[in-house]
Amino acid sequence: MIRRLLVPAGTLALLAAIVAAGGLWWFAARLPPLDIAAAGRHSTVVLDRRGTVLRAFTFGEGRWRLPATVADVDPRFLDLLMAYEDRRFRDHRGVDPLAAGRAAMQMLAEGRVVSGGSTLTMQVARLMEPRAGRTMAAKLRQAVRAAELERRFTKDEILAFYLSLAPYGGNLEGVRAASLAYFGKEPRRLSTAEAALLVALPQSPEARRPDRFPDRARVARARVLQRALARGLIGAAEMEAALAAPMPEARRAFPMLAAHVAEAERAATPDERILPLTIDAGLQSAMEVLAREAAGRIGPQVSAAILVIDNATGEVLAHVGAADFMASERAGWVDAARAVRSPGSALKPFVYALAFEAGLAHPETVLEDRPTRYGLYAPENFDQTYQGTVTARKALQLSLNVPAVALLAEVGPAHLLARLRAAGVRVELPREGGEPGLAIALGGLGIRLTDLAAAYAGLARGGAVPALRYRRDGGETEGASFVQPVAAWYVADILRGAPAPHNALAGRIAYKTGTSYGYRDAVAIGFDRGATIAVWLGRPDGGAVPGLVARETAAPLLFEAFARLGREPLPLIAPGGRLVATSATLPPPLRHLRRDAPRNLAATINAPLRIAFPPEGAMIDLGLAGGTRQETLLQELALKATGGVPPLTWVVNGRPVEQGLFRRETRWKPDGTGFARLSVIDSRGDTDSVTVRIQ
Repeated sequence: MIRRLLVPAGTLALLAAIVAAGGLWWFAARLPPLDIAAAGRHSTVVLDRRGTVLRAFTFGEGRWRLPATVADVDPRFLDLLMAYEDRRFRDHRGVDPLAAGRAAMQMLAEGRVVSGGSTLTMQVARLMEPRAGRTMAAKLRQAVRAAELERRFTKDEILAFYLSLAPYGGNLEGVRAASLAYFGKEPRRLSTAEAALLVALPQSPEARRPDRFPDRARVARARVLQRALARGLIGAAEMEAALAAPMPEARRAFPMLAAHVAEAERAATPDERILPLTIDAGLQSAMEVLAREAAGRIGPQVSAAILVIDNATGEVLAHVGAADFMASERAGWVDAARAVRSPGSALKPFVYALAFEAGLAHPETVLEDRPTRYGLYAPENFDQTYQGTVTARKALQLSLNVPAVALLAEVGPAHLLARLRAAGVRVELPREGGEPGLAIALGGLGIRLTDLAAAYAGLARGGAVPALRYRRDGGETEGASFVQPVAAWYVADILRGAPAPHNALAGRIAYKTGTSYGYRDAVAIGFDRGATIAVWLGRPDGGAVPGLVARETAAPLLFEAFARLGREPLPLIAPGGRLVATSATLPPPLRHLRRDAPRNLAATINAPLRIAFPPEGAMIDLGLAGGTRQETLLQELALKATGGVPPLTWVVNGRPVEQGLFRRETRWKPDGTGFARLSVIDSRGDTDSVTVRIQ
């Protein structure tokens, strides 16, 4: 007799659960490791200073996959996404039992799959490991992977995977790529209609592509909106407006701002996929439009370049290398901002700065603008006329050639180049290894617009030339000193008074133009306290452009560029230590340019010891008498001597302040206002003294 074995129903359920759990464990153990690294691969994306896409590059088989996080998308989109796809996303651990049960009941009732019951986490698992078909084994695999993802990542990180991997038709992957392609904008701010469409597309990305099947896309969008209305996320009026919104009819081109910089940065760091730059996308776009319009007004083969620099940090806010990157007739692939070109007269301010620093001249020093010959070299002014006797201020404002060459003859061409290079400014002579001549003051050398812009930013920074920065790495740049603050201020103050182009207000920015020999280059560089802008016009192949005069072409473009900054020009702050005088009240040595200054080392050593600066009877404004100074350095007074035999000893009011100096320059910090007797003594016992007034 066989007895029937009775087993309680509860025990059977427990055994079934144990068997199911064991089978699930066995299934999970046989799965290979999840390839998170492959899912994290994406297009190389170049971002501006606020995270906006400047340019993206396809990867793999020509796919656009742009990384995105929860912070990169409109919260409205996230609300619609979870309401439509997985409303308990924030609560479950990868699998939603309620959704799975509902899907099972629907399948039993209908005899087919009505809804998948997949959570967003399960969809991410499917996107990471694509599998054909909707089998039970595939669903089980997604559930196991979903549980693994939930253990390893936060909810926002899982959402970021979805936002980056979700398919949107064609070669578009991720909500960011879709938003740029269909709406031409980042997904940070989406309308209700736009957000609903982006929620609807991934379920059937090819069949619902709005550029190919707008009616299907419209129906799918309506389903999302109806679900949002039922969940109370939107009102009836908002839904009606979204239903009536037009459907995108075609895909838009991806952004291509700062194309030259983007390609250069990508080539320099090929292994990096996200390249954050200092460029401001809005400003860059405005400058590219300006460059295109300016070049178009001049001729079909003319290109343009524009640079905008933040003076405080050295960060490049805009870099336009060509009038049109895609225009072959303008050689748009050439980055003119980094090409070596002639600066024309744009180097003259640096000749004046060194002359001011050396005590050879002052802005009110009288110079001669008359026919002059230096051996076989006889410089002429641009208009082939002469002004006669002019101050250094007027000579620089009018960009007269003869006075500039006269000052360079005193400063020395080699000294100018050495000081520029020491400050990080790259210059190239026509013949490598050749000796620089006086013609370099008028553009007889090569320089990149980037270097020229940095040098002018140095004038705005009190003589410290910044190292230009394109990557967002934080901090400010100290800069290499070219001239002392007072000399830099003299030049900036002069350039602020340069005649403005037509239809522009004078005195708002300090600026200088330069036209190269043969009308090949037109350059204009201007600055205020906050920013420096440099523009160039010309043919990339170096061909002549008749009528290409910088004051008539580049200068108006420069002032238009400053107007696009969206703010009023910031005035420069005058340093202490400057000599305020007229030509008549200058100390005698500074009233006229001295043409008998020492030219070489032997002449300097054999020359009598003299105090070059400050001159006898000078009134020095150090800002000590009324108010405070932000920079302690600006309260110091430069002391300069010529001739004599080092070492030198400086004495102020009978008390030594510097001894054993082999340099002929030093600095002294006064302890108050009033008269001071300055003396210098060399190793032979020779002395020279001056009396000055500190105020």
